[in-house]
Amino acid sequence: MKYAIVIEKAATNYSAYVPDLPGCVATGATPNEVEANIREAIEFHLEGMRENGEVIPEPSAHVHYVEVAA
Repeated sequence: MKYAIVIEKAATNYSAYVPDLPGCVATGATPNEVEANIREAIEFHLEGMRENGEVIPEPSAHVHYVEVAA
């Protein structure tokens, strides 16, 4: 499956979350590190959902950029 992730710059690191998987979050020192960490977090999150008999949600979030005058 292919889930959208959001990576944000924090004060001293980066954080990421998955809009389609509430509670699935990760942090990392760099964008590459947080991407690797959120990938592991997604796998762990889905494994936990399966073990709990929960339905795995299909990816539905879409990412678009909008240009506006600054």
